Amino acid sequence: MGQLLTSFTRTEGSTCFNLNPMHTVIIGNGIAGVTCARFVRKLSDHRITVISAESDHFFSRTALMYVYMGHMRYEDIKPYEDWFWEKNRIDLKRAYIEEVNTAGKTLRTAAGETIAYDKLVLAVGSVPNKFGWPGQDLGNVGGMVSIQDLERMEAASENLNRAVVVGGGLIGIEMAEMFHSRHIPVTLLVREKSYWNGVLPPEESAMINQEILRNGIDLRLGSELDRIEDDGTGKVTHLFTKDGERIDCGFVGLTAGVRPNIKFLEGAGIETEKGILVDENLQTSVKDVYAIGDCAQLRNPPAGRRPIEAVWYVGRMQGETAAYNICGKPVGYQPGIWFNSAKFIDVEYQVYGDIKAKRSDEYDTFYWEHPEGYKAVRIDYDRASRAVRGFNLMGIRYRHEVCDKWLREETPIDQVMPHLGLANFDPEFYDEYEPAIIAAFNAQTGGNVQLKTRRGLGAVLKFLRRA
Repeated sequence: MGQLLTSFTRTEGSTCFNLNPMHTVIIGNGIAGVTCARFVRKLSDHRITVISAESDHFFSRTALMYVYMGHMRYEDIKPYEDWFWEKNRIDLKRAYIEEVNTAGKTLRTAAGETIAYDKLVLAVGSVPNKFGWPGQDLGNVGGMVSIQDLERMEAASENLNRAVVVGGGLIGIEMAEMFHSRHIPVTLLVREKSYWNGVLPPEESAMINQEILRNGIDLRLGSELDRIEDDGTGKVTHLFTKDGERIDCGFVGLTAGVRPNIKFLEGAGIETEKGILVDENLQTSVKDVYAIGDCAQLRNPPAGRRPIEAVWYVGRMQGETAAYNICGKPVGYQPGIWFNSAKFIDVEYQVYGDIKAKRSDEYDTFYWEHPEGYKAVRIDYDRASRAVRGFNLMGIRYRHEVCDKWLREETPIDQVMPHLGLANFDPEFYDEYEPAIIAAFNAQTGGNVQLKTRRGLGAVLKFLRRA
């Protein structure tokens, strides 16, 4: 009888239930892990367990700042209602995993519980970088990655005299904006000579320097943290920079980048470097174990992509890809052409394709900036073939699908510029800058490009359908 139950399937209505289904366990309830769970459910009758030590339910990590700023409540940033999980037969477990035993296919929680799995997905995200600064582990010191980080900021904010944020990336400027929204004085320490100049070309980086200063944030370029000091009770009172300056503060945000959260995997037999190494199917060096999202490192990333990409849409795409492979439908991870978006206080930012932070012998670049500032378009193109390689947009929105098609088809810039209106995100409601952009292009290149494309969604759809 026991043997019969192993493979017995019972049908009720249109739903098929396996009484001994395969158990897929997903550690991490961020966008990567939850997307994987949703697609495993769509594709199979697996038993699914999602484990998180951070929160009971999935929430939008990118929206945490808006909770602090009072624009949203925590319940507003949960994409799914709490009943969604039971309805879709996805079990949620709040636990911290201390040990992964790949030989026995078991997990051990901090509470001593053992959880068995058939398929394991590691979607454990990132942790803030720390570089051994004295005082980096004091109470009012932390990053802005988790909901616990938000709670730490919230608790420290009452009667806070000043916050100092260390690091010039996207998280750093978000944290500075969060404090600024509550009229808490904030200093932003950026080691580089200009904000995010390892990613942004000089003109765009300078624009963001000005945007930070325009909003009254104390931007310190070329300034590095040396040590953080307290009053002897663990309460931060000040820090020193490497040039000896003392800055009094009651909170220090560490936002000098993130790294994959892999320390807990020591001894698990899973091959790692900076992240968890995975193949094109997102499988690790151990059979039936997958890694996705911020913690995953591609052994052979596609052309134009990095081995580790800690961005939201990558986690979503990898979660779906892993689900297909887990459910016996092999598919390789194909992220397509790089894109990303962010907001630097009031300046929106989009990038499509390959934009060089520094001038390259391989590429030429066209750059237009609005006379009043805070709006700019950059297009990098191949010097030999003139094929477009990337679009950088500041304060202006372009259609993703239009830019992606030009990049995929390696369209020459001389063919892109006359039809630049196709990329305009919404001509009905947004100002159009194409005539000024075309005039600047002709002036910079000696060309005689004329704007040709009709405005409107119909022209865009016709363009996208064209082979």
